[in-house]
Amino acid sequence: MTLYKRVIPCLDVKDGKVVKGTEFVDLKDIGYPPDLAARYSELGADEITFLDIAASNESRGTTLGLVKETAEKVFVPLTVGGGIRTVEDMHAALLAGADKVSVNSAAVAHPEMISECADRFGRQCVVVAIDAKKQKDGRWLVRTHGAQKGTELDAIEWAGRAEDLGAGEILLTSIDSDGTRHGYDIELTKAVVEAVNVPVIASGGCGNMEDIYDVFAKTDCSAALAASIFHYNECTPAEVRQYLRDRGIEAR
Repeated sequence: MTLYKRVIPCLDVKDGKVVKGTEFVDLKDIGYPPDLAARYSELGADEITFLDIAASNESRGTTLGLVKETAEKVFVPLTVGGGIRTVEDMHAALLAGADKVSVNSAAVAHPEMISECADRFGRQCVVVAIDAKKQKDGRWLVRTHGAQKGTELDAIEWAGRAEDLGAGEILLTSIDSDGTRHGYDIELTKAVVEAVNVPVIASGGCGNMEDIYDVFAKTDCSAALAASIFHYNECTPAEVRQYLRDRGIEAR
């Protein structure tokens, strides 16, 4: 069976608006999440990812009303993350219309939560998001709370542990590449893909269709997350998939 590569528009949501920044700061308003999600769904997105990027830092839950409105407008799988602190938070997000739920800061603080969620909802619902920043010694360390808080957790080791605990997918964001539009961090993505047996979504740094081709051609990641190229109408998800197919990458 061919596993098609997925193209996933990302909605970073703050104060009820989709925003875009660089290295998780300097945020600019882009639009209203349900409207953008509906548009990307119609334009050929394989999935949509909705991340409430301020929730953990503001010590609050996900804005479920907005999730519900977004879910009602899309006809592709919806992943929701940000502010998921407990098994019940994940349940609430699924009830609001999420197909998969992403956990990051809470999973680092309470790794057993990954297993509890996988046991209750199935590991196919559990996405562990990893925000990684490269250190001077060449390692990548995990950061939490919207990349505002550092840890001593090795990102590659954490990806492997998250899989062992029940993660069905890894959403991997390079903090150094985020918003730069200089391409995905191929080295980091490749290292994590080789450390796990579950799908890895590459995130951070996409500036054009070539960057998406590169991350698929140079690593075995399963999906590529992108924001700016879709937010600024530079291309559609369907056009990206056609570009990939034309260059020999199996896209739906």
